[in-house]
Amino acid sequence: MKIKKLLALSMSAVMMSTLAACSGSADEADKAPAKEEAAVETDGQEAAGSEEASETGLKSYADIVLGEDFTDLQAEISFFNNRTDLDSEDYGGVRWVEYMEEFNKTYPGIKVNVITDTNYAEDAKTHLQSGDYETVMMIPSIDKSDLSSYFESFGSLDVMNTQINYADHWEYKGEVYGVPSTATAQGIVYNKRVFEEAGVTELPKTPDEFIAALKKIKEYNSDIIPLYTNYAAGWTMGSWDDYTGVSATGDAAFTNNTIIHTTDPFKNYEDGTHPYAVYKILYDAVAEGLTEEDYSTTDWEGCKGMINRGEIGCMVLGSWAYPQMEAAGENAADIGYMPFPISVDGKQYALAGPDYCYGVNVNAPENEKQAALVFVKWMTEESGFAYNEDGLPIKAGSTETKLAFDNVEFMQETPALEGEEDLLNELNSESEMNFRAGGDRRVQLIIEHASMGDMTFDEIMDDWNQKWTDAQDVLGIERN
Repeated sequence: MKIKKLLALSMSAVMMSTLAACSGSADEADKAPAKEEAAVETDGQEAAGSEEASETGLKSYADIVLGEDFTDLQAEISFFNNRTDLDSEDYGGVRWVEYMEEFNKTYPGIKVNVITDTNYAEDAKTHLQSGDYETVMMIPSIDKSDLSSYFESFGSLDVMNTQINYADHWEYKGEVYGVPSTATAQGIVYNKRVFEEAGVTELPKTPDEFIAALKKIKEYNSDIIPLYTNYAAGWTMGSWDDYTGVSATGDAAFTNNTIIHTTDPFKNYEDGTHPYAVYKILYDAVAEGLTEEDYSTTDWEGCKGMINRGEIGCMVLGSWAYPQMEAAGENAADIGYMPFPISVDGKQYALAGPDYCYGVNVNAPENEKQAALVFVKWMTEESGFAYNEDGLPIKAGSTETKLAFDNVEFMQETPALEGEEDLLNELNSESEMNFRAGGDRRVQLIIEHASMGDMTFDEIMDDWNQKWTDAQDVLGIERN
């Protein structure tokens, strides 16, 4: 039984069915409120392997039949994740306790202790490094070569491609270590009423049109923050990287191949496209006073209610943020989600890819691993989580979603070429750029320099190009 809580729709189109088969990447490590634990009690006994688990050993993700297999399994597992908002009684969507109660109707002997954390992106890596980490956790930003050290394989890529979308996101050498919790499209969450009242009658499709729209909002009401940066949260800054590939170029291979071999990838292409255009939107908005007065005081939790009330015009965040902003107040119908304002040869593109992915602790006892595999498959196929969160479907073949863009082509990112799987990681390490790998501080510096006026935008991009080129030279990477 799926737990579905229907939310107001603010986008009219139905997602094209071809999207269900897409696969990609969207490292949007985000969404959280304070570390707390919600233990969901069951009527089952203390953790002890059931006869089924001990006789058969681990049954793979693909072979588990939900509602039939392991319904008598007794186990206690922990689930570490970033969604502290789902702990709150004020959350307008389905909460963790409701998911666990529904799960326990079929699996009463599996006790799931839900642990959430506001600083998940960093704390999750600390948990892994300690060696003492939870049974199920959302996989943080780590090198793919380290996946097998921490997580159990869900199965081969060939098999998992028949089970889930985006199977290759946390794949390494043919094995899949992560199952997406949901999938997102990359765009901008905005207040429709604010845009309309400010006279923005058509959604912007280019950087110039977007800056012009922000200026209209400022002129309409100077108390409204046209673009809220969420600088102080830190992790939100890395979101800007996610728009530099598909959305800015229409090139599915940009992140995992093209940029690795490109000379000066942060140069000005002079047509409002590519990474230069993405980051310049942020620089110009800050420099022209179209963001909050003091970027150091932004408040991640507070911004949700602010945009719901119409105190913020828009924020650059993945579509995972859309339902959170809807649920933050009484004005859900005012919240919308627009494509990122870049057009390539007159056409807009949006990256569709997985949000955080479930990983199962490779060092957990066997009965806990089995319980974890059952839990992950139930969350993916039966819970309705991706649908409830206004995400794109994860179960292979499913088309259930409330999210779509009009006249925008969804694309998945193609994986790295064989033999180049580690090149982006190596470039990031050598250049210290952390591009598409949590480069929060690098993007924060754009805001700081734009605010102080001590570096022009082109000077910042020249610096990035030099660091990238130097790293390519050190690693012996051929440039185009």
